[in-house]
Amino acid sequence: MKVWIRKRKNNKTLAQFTVELSQKEASEVPDWNEPIGEACQALNLARPIIMNKHINELLSFGHTVFRADDFIEKIDFDRLEVELF
Repeated sequence: MKVWIRKRKNNKTLAQFTVELSQKEASEVPDWNEPIGEACQALNLARPIIMNKHINELLSFGHTVFRADDFIEKIDFDRLEVELF
């Protein structure tokens, strides 16, 4: 399974990163902080706060969005999208 993370502003992709996971299903991932944190580090971004809402969306829909409220630090983009494929 791969995790595609995109930094977006005004519906345009500013940066993106893909993390490959050994797990085949989203429900098998023990800790979502690791792949999302790896991508944030590669994109030079602060880590968002991962809530149950985000994990439930990943498990149910294969997609979630982090907005400014999900970051402790101020961000210079609209949203951080996480998509599984």
